[in-house]
Amino acid sequence: MAMKCLAISDLFITKEMMKQGLAKLEQSGIDVTVREWKHESLELLQKDNLAIEQGGSEVVKIPEELLEQIESFDMIITQFAPINERVIKAATNLKVIGVLRGGTENVNEELAKQRNIEVINTPGRNARSVAEFTVGLILAEMRNIARSHAALKQGKWRKDFPNSEFVPELEDRTIGIIGYGNIGQLVAQFMRGFDTRIIFHDPYFNGQTDFENVELDQLLRESDIITLHGRLTDETKHMIKSKQLRAMKQTAIIVNTARSGLIKEDDLIKALQEGEIAGAAIDTFDHEPLDQNSPFFSLDNVTITSHMAGSTQDAFRNTPKKLAERILGMSLV
Repeated sequence: MAMKCLAISDLFITKEMMKQGLAKLEQSGIDVTVREWKHESLELLQKDNLAIEQGGSEVVKIPEELLEQIESFDMIITQFAPINERVIKAATNLKVIGVLRGGTENVNEELAKQRNIEVINTPGRNARSVAEFTVGLILAEMRNIARSHAALKQGKWRKDFPNSEFVPELEDRTIGIIGYGNIGQLVAQFMRGFDTRIIFHDPYFNGQTDFENVELDQLLRESDIITLHGRLTDETKHMIKSKQLRAMKQTAIIVNTARSGLIKEDDLIKALQEGEIAGAAIDTFDHEPLDQNSPFFSLDNVTITSHMAGSTQDAFRNTPKKLAERILGMSLV
């Protein structure tokens, strides 16, 4: 009997993208069923996704219609939909959970392990998207691109900015990368082209690199630009707070396109308000979408974007293909 796969699409990876990306599974004899985790808007999907990233797989309920005959499936493929205790216990024939993202926050991995269910993901699936966006944020914040754009849209020819006295070029500046996985390494590769000095902090990195792996204190002290690319864990939560922000150069900026919890948000806002650092560029927040009264809106030394660093059609379209290839390389198929 052919193996059966349930693939759960969403507004980012649509049903059509999922079908096309998993075509090789079907060609190999796997019966693929695609169902959609429905949301009225991308904003509502992102809200559920943020809740899962911060609270784990059990905080969001999966709709009943996605679980029809769940006991008949050998594998489940998902991007954002939570594969929690209820799903795993109902899927009595489950052998593999495939996650179309770099992390597995939306899976109850402990229960999966107890039931000998293999959990696989797609590390680096949107690495280029996030790395390219990070470079864009660095330039936007340092060179006041977004602030000038916003002023011109209001009919103002603005030339005076919070960092006007020390607007730098990138040559010979030090870039400090926190987290040296797929994204961090790409950022290093891109920023090297600007003739910068690259250092990074990653206690778990053991590969080959041209750049120096330093202690966090040294990175904070020496960097002109700090960019975060680590996973959010109990160990890394609020790894950047008041003490670390005070250790940075007053002319430095910090960029976060990873997880909001890596920086203690209130401490960052205070540091920006008091001029302890020159600026920040932030794509991910503790509460999304940002409340209209958020202090971020009143700051003139921050570039903010709506959690979009990894959102390119190339990344979403190619991820199911990458996961299908990985599944086909497993002995169970």
